[in-house]
Amino acid sequence: MFKLLAGLKPYFKSQDIQTDDIVFRLHNTFTTALLLACSLIITATQYVGNPISCIVGGVPSHVVNTFCWISSTFTMPDAFRRQVGLEVAHPGIANDFDDEDAKKYYTYYQWVCFVLFFQAMACYTPKFIWNAVEGGRLRMIVMGLDVGACKEQEKCTKKQILLDYLIRHLQRHKIYMIRYFLCEALCFFNIVVQLWFMNRFFNGEFLSYGWDVLQYSDTPQEQRTDAMVFVFPRVTKCNFFKYGASGSIQKHDAMCILPLNIVNEKTYIFIWFWYILLAVLLAGLLIWRAIIIFAPKIRPLLLRATNRLVDPEVARQLSNNLELGDWWIVYMLARNLDPLICRDVFSDLAKRLKPNEQEGEEKRMN
Repeated sequence: MFKLLAGLKPYFKSQDIQTDDIVFRLHNTFTTALLLACSLIITATQYVGNPISCIVGGVPSHVVNTFCWISSTFTMPDAFRRQVGLEVAHPGIANDFDDEDAKKYYTYYQWVCFVLFFQAMACYTPKFIWNAVEGGRLRMIVMGLDVGACKEQEKCTKKQILLDYLIRHLQRHKIYMIRYFLCEALCFFNIVVQLWFMNRFFNGEFLSYGWDVLQYSDTPQEQRTDAMVFVFPRVTKCNFFKYGASGSIQKHDAMCILPLNIVNEKTYIFIWFWYILLAVLLAGLLIWRAIIIFAPKIRPLLLRATNRLVDPEVARQLSNNLELGDWWIVYMLARNLDPLICRDVFSDLAKRLKPNEQEGEEKRMN
């Protein structure tokens, strides 16, 4: 198992320069690794056994297994409400009496591993786009000043270069910030679309799946229908037809065990809770971004919360004199620079911006 999942280790590697938010990384790295791990485990038959095993008389079992796997199996939804052992043999297993309308067919299990893989790729897309458009700009600006243990002369030289860059490129970082905010919005859009897609994939039963599982333990015994067994049945039926000795068509009614659904039901209950939590976190993140944009008074407090060594007056001056794009770069620097270096850089930057502030006040007075 360790060897199987060892290839996912790079997704959990910590970043020395953080260009994004933790919720952004939860969506792009953790969720991608989670979905890939689930896809790998489901396809590893040595851990879950044969995906299907059918019981039928008069036909070789491996033939029926292959046929039922590549075609489909079914249950009778009405039989889930009957008592097992007295009225039905297993939940959802009853005589069909050739009533096609009463059957519920299951074909998703052939596609689960592929769907999980493409979901993982969809979750990684915002990170791929952001890495492409960011292009290592923040790493270039930081210039190794995230580590304070360096020679004093080298430190002073790099701080001067950083200050010159910030002054020279004022009002040129708005596009950088907008691109990142759009990537965060893309994460939320991706989760909502994936929830809708999985609901369609499981015939409209996924959105309420986790809630139904939680409600199962509170339901009276005689009214219980296990949501996990209903969505991921462990025993299903399959009809196999062949020609008999006289040329007549013979129908063989097979009962199929699906060990893979034991893994599927646990996988998707975890995915359901994780996706709901992630959707809430991403929605909260977008609201927080809107607060940053439309409530400028929060920005000095955010700078101070990121680095407590920054003087409150310096944080206020930077927030008041910088456009939102420039402020965002300063905020990202506060998250990546060594705290002492960050304090010195911000103090010097505020002093350089002060003449501009005074000129602006004089123009307003005139």
